[in-house]
Amino acid sequence: MIPLDLASIAQACGGTLSADATGNELISGKVEFDSRKISQGDLFVALHGARVDGHDFAQSVMQAGAAGALVFRDVGVPAVIAAKVEQTGSNAYATAHDSTGAAASVIAAMSSLARYVCDQLTPELCVVGVTGSAGKTSAKDMMASIFSAQAPTVAPPGSFNNEIGHPYTVLRCDADTRFLVSELSARGVGHIRALTQVAPPRIGVVLNVGSAHLGEFGSQATIAKAKGELVEALPADGVAVLNADDPLVAAMASRTKAKVCTFGTADNATVRASDIRLNAQAQPAFHLHTPEGEAEIQLNVSGEHQVWNALAAIAAALAAGVELATAVDAIQAHRNASAHRMDVRHRADGLTVIDDAYNANAESMRAGIRAAVSTAQANKGKAIAVLGPMGELGEDSSEEHERLGKELACLGIDKLVVVGDQPDAQALARGAGALTEAVTQTPEQAAGVVEKLAGSHDTVLVKASNAFQLWRAADALMANHATNEAQQEQSELQVNDK
Repeated sequence: MIPLDLASIAQACGGTLSADATGNELISGKVEFDSRKISQGDLFVALHGARVDGHDFAQSVMQAGAAGALVFRDVGVPAVIAAKVEQTGSNAYATAHDSTGAAASVIAAMSSLARYVCDQLTPELCVVGVTGSAGKTSAKDMMASIFSAQAPTVAPPGSFNNEIGHPYTVLRCDADTRFLVSELSARGVGHIRALTQVAPPRIGVVLNVGSAHLGEFGSQATIAKAKGELVEALPADGVAVLNADDPLVAAMASRTKAKVCTFGTADNATVRASDIRLNAQAQPAFHLHTPEGEAEIQLNVSGEHQVWNALAAIAAALAAGVELATAVDAIQAHRNASAHRMDVRHRADGLTVIDDAYNANAESMRAGIRAAVSTAQANKGKAIAVLGPMGELGEDSSEEHERLGKELACLGIDKLVVVGDQPDAQALARGAGALTEAVTQTPEQAAGVVEKLAGSHDTVLVKASNAFQLWRAADALMANHATNEAQQEQSELQVNDK
């Protein structure tokens, strides 16, 4: 963050100084809400959560070197006390248990501070926002790779894309930052609009409109309404980067006063891919067409759906003035940056494990399955799916799971292991019929079933919504093999000793 004293922070966020603050305390470090990460000169943000109240750590963070805190109530340290805000009835995670308004008030203050910092850094800072039902984090990571090759860039780690993660990311910017890549999520209409007020974007990227959070939005039309808030926030000299292959996204062109740039495989896309093909690791290659020239692209991430993420990233970079050659080199050098997203791992015995367990909806499930099947076919092995429930699909959730189960054979899956005893898990197993090898209670049990099914040329996809922690199955598959190898080596050593 840019250096600021507590008096300036209080003015920026509409707060007041605590009794122990002079106002001259200088925040020369970063803004942090995790007390374990505090270092010299930091500003500690005391968030009141469901299980932990950050105010309880105010004294200890000062001992760790914090220069001050942002709080809801005076806790006896130099701090800015956030102004109380009224509860809005939002369905945001951060305020789900916020009976006093403490969390909402501190988050509002942090957001105001982030907007102040962003305004101080403009116009040198170019803010790029990305949203969509699926692929936001992967596309954001690709953009970060490209923009970082051009100039100092800040992007959120993982999926810091909500009312806490977004201002937290903005506050990582300093005077040297030239690009801020912000990932914007929504659980309702108005959420993205609010996030764009924290860091007004000049470039807005909309990837797709799918079924993620369908249970909360009610319809794809409402999802489109919410996602389109990003392009509505763009200035006239900004650029809206829209997926030409998604009709609901392409239609957003009429909702912005910014210039429109499209991406996809459609003939009329501004940034277009043709001749898409996959290698043995399901890593796509394609021919890139842009107004600035053409190039052959080989990605180092898996899944055909990554082509659209790459096109979006390249289109955003070109809109920001990045040279095509820089974008091409950076996108080809890009590797997975966020955990449990198409993380392809290879065991020494030849088994391929694809950990895509961070999240799941109908579209991303099918994309992951196609990647696993492609890899299995290239390796002349079986495709085994370890799947758990997809969250937040609404009242048709069981039907959607059963429909996916029925599609698995046509998609090329040879065996299915289902994890969970929820109705959605049962519907998935029921839909797959004879393809279902087992229904287990835990990811570790699923890994045990796979060990008995899998051969050396097979590919295993592990995927579900993040709450079900199916990444534990992928970790178990890798750890089991490492343990078996170690035991075998030890046994051989003992035999040799004899």
